[in-house]
Amino acid sequence: MQRQNDARISTRMTRALPEDDPETADVTPPEASGMASDGMTPGGTAHRAEIDGLRAIAVLAVVFYHFGVPGFGGGFVGVDIFFVISGFLIGGILWREHQATGRLALGAFYMRRIRRLAPAYFVMAFAVLAIGSLILLPSDFRETAKGVIAATVYLSNILFFRQAGYFDGAAEEKIMLHSWSLSVEEQFYIFLPLVFLLFARNRTVLMAALGGCFALSLISSVVMTFQAHTAAFYLFPFRAWELLAGVGLAILTIEKPDLWRPHQALSWAGLALVLASVVLVQPGAAFPGLQVILPVLGTVLLIGNGTQNNLVNSALSQRVPVLIGLMSYSLYLWHWPVFTLTTYLQERYAGPAETALWIAISFVLAGLSWRFVEQPVRRATGLSNWALLAAVVAASASALMLSWAVYKTDGLPQRFDRQAQVHIAATGDFIQDFSRCAVADTGPFAGLELCRIGPDYGAPNLLIWGDSHVRAYFEGLDQAAHEANRAGLVIWRAGCAPLFDIRKQESAATRAQDAACGAANAQIRQALAMSPDLRDVLLIGRWSYYASGKGVGSDAHNSIRLSSERFGVMTQDALLAKALQATVTEIALQDRAVYVLRQPPEIAHYNAPKVARALAHGRLSEQLARRIGQITVTDATRRAAGGEMALARSGARILDSWRWFCDPFLCDAVQNGVGQFFDNNHVTNAAARRMREVFYPAMLRQVP
Repeated sequence: MQRQNDARISTRMTRALPEDDPETADVTPPEASGMASDGMTPGGTAHRAEIDGLRAIAVLAVVFYHFGVPGFGGGFVGVDIFFVISGFLIGGILWREHQATGRLALGAFYMRRIRRLAPAYFVMAFAVLAIGSLILLPSDFRETAKGVIAATVYLSNILFFRQAGYFDGAAEEKIMLHSWSLSVEEQFYIFLPLVFLLFARNRTVLMAALGGCFALSLISSVVMTFQAHTAAFYLFPFRAWELLAGVGLAILTIEKPDLWRPHQALSWAGLALVLASVVLVQPGAAFPGLQVILPVLGTVLLIGNGTQNNLVNSALSQRVPVLIGLMSYSLYLWHWPVFTLTTYLQERYAGPAETALWIAISFVLAGLSWRFVEQPVRRATGLSNWALLAAVVAASASALMLSWAVYKTDGLPQRFDRQAQVHIAATGDFIQDFSRCAVADTGPFAGLELCRIGPDYGAPNLLIWGDSHVRAYFEGLDQAAHEANRAGLVIWRAGCAPLFDIRKQESAATRAQDAACGAANAQIRQALAMSPDLRDVLLIGRWSYYASGKGVGSDAHNSIRLSSERFGVMTQDALLAKALQATVTEIALQDRAVYVLRQPPEIAHYNAPKVARALAHGRLSEQLARRIGQITVTDATRRAAGGEMALARSGARILDSWRWFCDPFLCDAVQNGVGQFFDNNHVTNAAARRMREVFYPAMLRQVP
């Protein structure tokens, strides 16, 4: 669900650990690092082992958080620590080079980045494709291939931003999700040199430009966290300030080395802020926002005071944390695929011992990658840049072609036997064509996304308004509209009941999404009063959810609370009935016919992806899968009771969907060998097309 996924972005969708630059990790040859062979860091001091130790804190926080180790509830801030480190290293290198030579050797700069990043990435990506071909369901394999394509061209943060939709998979099923921050960094590698080049002639103007970008990014990040959380989380403009904080520190260290007065209290304060962030920062809709200032400030203090001889820097410079820091890039690359692929197979670990085993395996893979892939390429003085570039181009082309083939073949569904095919097909049968949808620029619906259905000619005179169930029925609605030769408009918003004068608070939604629901419904109310050409209205919703206030079975963890100043305090089922009746009455008084779709039965414990996966991997028998996909009419009716009462009292004409899924005794998620449900309450496209006749009464009404 979009609301659920958006709320979980900063919990399980912070899977990315940015690239940790090598320039402070060890002394690399001049042709690899672009620096003098004395191993100087951006500030001109000797090798900074404590930065490797800081990397260790960051990567361990992320790894332990992702594997669910207690005490690391904010471990995802390791990503932000790495953003600052990367900004400090890359910014310092470019600033020193620019001030020393008056120019930037961009070719050498980008070849260092390729030498550093590409080899280990491609080994991981090809391994993911190979293992994915053995275990991933077609839809998941297709999405993984799409992730490889996006990561290979450094656009995966944009991909995952755009994918954060209602029917998008959970974070644990996105094998390439961890590549989003690599894309942020690669975009930074384009942005920062560009700023240098644009303002190269005047150092003061250049510093002012960097400071302005920092301030603008920080302010917009805080604002967008509450207005467009997904964008603030994934997109470079709202993350740039974290990297620029490191850039500013590097410039300050180079230009004003005496301005920073080292004191051990600064290191202790920085360490306290970083560790407090790892423990206390809360995932959810308020992140990144102001919360991310804590780990960023802590990292700045630790790096800025890193040359001071004190206990904190001494501890960070010890052999073990330094070694973990050196291999942190490979550990980042491997730990997330290890976690996602293993939990994909078995859903959850048996206990702490198994968790520790898979963490250990992640370390082993990271060590092998660092020792036999990263280090040899970085230190291969005989490997020319041209040879390396040719190899990377070949690897990129291979990854793109393989992934494109997987994507175009819908994830190679023939890999699995017939028993799993029904549920596998249902798993992938939820993608609709929204090419005719657009946000209205003008008119009473301005700012709302409208989807046209039916013929392209003629003014739409039917409005279909509802929640995510409208999207699930979209193909059936469109086909019915074409068959009835009637153009209509569709408006839907996930978790938002089509009701006037109702506020909602939902566990799987952000405060901004809850507020947007009420604002959109109020605008639709005004728009209807101003749109006499819309002669009929069809309301669609998950009525049982709104009546009971909670999900059922496989989504029992979801909850929603409805309230209303107009109708006062009452039980939620009574409030739903009252609000639906008032909404229908108000629309009908505008000389419109109002229809309400009876929600299909909810099959409490069914979830097509989970059933398909369990069948494909032998964890579930065909007979048990069949039973999971069924519910008695008695149980289904009991669940639907509150919503049914609201529909009965609404005064609208009810369109009954149950006959398409139930016989007198049993409702089934599979009809005639075809999956009808994606999860326990959303139908598939096949079901929507099959049941399209249920919409005919609204479509075929003669409009004067």
